[in-house]
Amino acid sequence: MPNQIVTVGASQAAAVATRTLRRRGYDGRVVLVGDETHLPYERPPLSKELLAGERSAEDVTLLSEQWCADNDVELRLGVRAERVDTQSRAVVLEGGSRVEATAVLLATGCRPRRLPGVEGGERVVYLRTLDDALRLRAHLRPGARVVAVGAGFVGSEVASVARGAGAEVTVLETLDVPLERVLGRRMGEVCARIHREHGVDLRTGEAVESATETGSGVLVRTTGGAALEADVVVVGVGTVPNTEVAERSGIACDNGVLVDERCATDVEGVYAAGDVTSHFHPLVGRHVRVEHFDNASKQAMVAGKVMAGRKGRHAEPHWFWSDQYGLDLQYAGHAATWDEVVVRGSVDALGFCAFYLDAGVVRAAFSVGRGADMFLVRELVGAAAAPDPAKLRDEDVELADLLPA
Repeated sequence: MPNQIVTVGASQAAAVATRTLRRRGYDGRVVLVGDETHLPYERPPLSKELLAGERSAEDVTLLSEQWCADNDVELRLGVRAERVDTQSRAVVLEGGSRVEATAVLLATGCRPRRLPGVEGGERVVYLRTLDDALRLRAHLRPGARVVAVGAGFVGSEVASVARGAGAEVTVLETLDVPLERVLGRRMGEVCARIHREHGVDLRTGEAVESATETGSGVLVRTTGGAALEADVVVVGVGTVPNTEVAERSGIACDNGVLVDERCATDVEGVYAAGDVTSHFHPLVGRHVRVEHFDNASKQAMVAGKVMAGRKGRHAEPHWFWSDQYGLDLQYAGHAATWDEVVVRGSVDALGFCAFYLDAGVVRAAFSVGRGADMFLVRELVGAAAAPDPAKLRDEDVELADLLPA
C-alpha cells in the first residue's frame, strides 16, 4: 500500500492538517477529497471581511494549486466520499471508486440547521459556504431590507456588515436576549444594546413561522404576528455536524464524531478534526462540540502531528472572536454552568472582561474591547485558576499576578 493520507473534507481543518503534515516531516502523498469545487478556504471571513467586500475569494484561499503541486498534495474537489472501509482503511467515493490510505482524517465540518417553513433560495441564505457569502453580498447595499434570523455570532456579524453597507436590518431572536445560553442574561443584554445602538431593529422572543420568496423579495411571517418584507433573509440558528460518512463507516458518533485528545476516533488509523468532532477536552472533563476557527485549526495541527508520527494533544482552552460594528468581542474557555460573573472594566463604556466562575474557578471569559487582555485570560482559564474575585475585579491588580504559582 502506498504511504498516503486521505482527508475527507477539503476546507479549514484539512488544509491546516496538510500543512502540519509537511512541516512535521511526513513525506508520503496527501489526498484531499472535498465536495465543494473551490480550493480550500477560510470560513470566518465569510461573515466578516469577505461579506463586506474587503477581501476576495482568492484572499481567503488556504492552499493554492501551485503549493499543492509543489508539496505532492492531490486535490479531488467536487467529489463526495461515501464511507471509510475501516478494514482496509480506504476511502470509498460516490460511485464506488476507492482511494487507498494509511491514515484517514475526517474533516467534513457541519451544515446550517434548517428551519421548518424556511427553504433556502436566491434570497433566503443559510450562510456556510463561499458561494453562500457571495450570493448574500450581492444583496447588501444602501437601503436594502435585510432580515437576520438568529442573533448568534453569525447573525450578529451579518447584521453588522449589512448596517455598514447602509442596509436596514431586522434581527429576529427566539431567546429573551442574544446569546443568553452562552453568556447569560446580563452579557446578552450588552449584546442587544450594541445592536440597537447601531440602528438594528432587534426583536427578541420572536421566531419565524415562514419565509416565502416573492417576485421582488421575501415575505417573512413571525410568531408575533408580524409580516416583514425583505430583500434578503439570512438564517443563522445553529449547525448540524456532517457525521454521515463516519456513521456509514461504523465510527462512533454522538453530536459529532467522537475523538480523544489526540483527535483519534474509535477506529485505528482514522482521525477527525474541526466542526464535525465531539472531542474530549481535559479542561471540561467531557466531550464537547464547538464550531470555531481556532478549535478547528488546533485540532487539525494535533491530528497532523499524530498522523506524522509525532506526539500531539488538544488541551488548550477554546477561544473565538467576533467583529461587530467596529467592536472586538472575544470569548475563551467553556462554561456550561457558573455561579458568579466577575466584571473587570466598564460595561457602560464597552471596555470590559466578564469572568465566569464555577466554585471559584475561572471557566470562561467574555470580553468587549479588551483583546489585549485575552492572552492572559486564556492562561487563567487553562490553569483552572481560582483568584480572589475582588482582585480579579480590581484593574490595579495585574492579571499575570493572578496566575497560579
